[in-house]
Amino acid sequence: MSSELLRTLVRRWREDAGGTYRTWFLWEERLKNFRSIRSGLAEVVREIEANSFGNVYKGSSLETVVGSIAEQRQMFKGADHAFLWKPKLRIPDIYENRDHQLAFGRFLNTCACCSNEAAVLAAIRMLDERRIKGLGPAVANLLYFLHPTIVPPFNTAILKGYNAVTGAKYKLGSWEDYLAMRAGMLRLNAEHRDLLSNDLGALAGLLFDVGQGRYAAPPREGDEAARATWEADLARVREESASARKALQSASEGDRTHTEIQGWLRDLGRALGFQVWIAANDRSRPLKDGRLGDGCLEALPPALGELPGADTIRLIDVLWLDLNGRVVAAFEVEHSTSIYSGIVRLLDLAFGAVEHQVRGLFLVAPDDREGEVRAQLMRPAFRQIADLQVRFVAYGQLAEHREAMARFGAGLKPLDAIARTLV
Repeated sequence: MSSELLRTLVRRWREDAGGTYRTWFLWEERLKNFRSIRSGLAEVVREIEANSFGNVYKGSSLETVVGSIAEQRQMFKGADHAFLWKPKLRIPDIYENRDHQLAFGRFLNTCACCSNEAAVLAAIRMLDERRIKGLGPAVANLLYFLHPTIVPPFNTAILKGYNAVTGAKYKLGSWEDYLAMRAGMLRLNAEHRDLLSNDLGALAGLLFDVGQGRYAAPPREGDEAARATWEADLARVREESASARKALQSASEGDRTHTEIQGWLRDLGRALGFQVWIAANDRSRPLKDGRLGDGCLEALPPALGELPGADTIRLIDVLWLDLNGRVVAAFEVEHSTSIYSGIVRLLDLAFGAVEHQVRGLFLVAPDDREGEVRAQLMRPAFRQIADLQVRFVAYGQLAEHREAMARFGAGLKPLDAIARTLV
């Protein structure tokens, strides 16, 4: 395979509006979900150690966090399949076998606590030595969110893409094959680092698109006819990207609506006399004739900014603070993405800033997502929610009443009038 042709492919992939680079790797929600997924894995470890994990997948903390990973757009679609309990095969054998369950928990805990490649690889090899039925390299999809520069994601399409690009013949289900593929991916990533990223998700996304058939792998050197066909295929994908760009613009419309709702909450909070914080990665988004962060706090008050979970708190969609810098209300706008991560950010705020005594925790979503929000909050992983009184605000109610609330309201009373209790 020519390095020059691979670089041509990477450049074309980076420009493709429908490829994973633009639709997933550059997706801002991807980064916001890292901490919540890490928190979810920590909960899995806690439940296993306390022997409260149970012996079924459904309803477990593992189902919650793996479900959140599976919602990470096309790259992780189906990531939960490897962890679904298959009763006829009795796999994966971490639900009924307590020793295997403990080994899995220790493995996750070790990987969460270590910070270097050698320790992660040693933990993987130790898990592999246990020969736990049904627990193969799909686990790498969990580790990726702990160590994105060390552990690449793994699925059938990524493996097929890697084999097509390199000529390898690695197989699914083997940790040895996964680790060999990972070593090859690190070499590819180092060679083309200027076009990719330290985050191995970028290269995995490229291989995923090749494995899915969006792109053909570059032909072997010396075959001019194959090269001409391959270049024609690349040109065809570029033309087809025009329709993909329309789809991306539709997704951007969804982001715009998310931004619009944040803008409503910003303006309402300021009208009610609060200082407003907008999520750090959303502040520069265009809104009307300015930016979403216009007129809002530039930095969190020290009491919040110095908390252990401050990095997560900075990503909460909207905060209302009183003049003393105390959080009065927190809002997560769940337009179309996973509700899980927003709930975890609210929990981090509630339990990390106890002295603030946040009075209002709100999930704001389209009217037709209320049932989905309620279902998420009923999961065992969120059993603390009932004490926190997280409430639901529907877009429709906010749209109908926000102007009157801004003109005649005071404090949180206007929100109390339209918010619905969830649990």
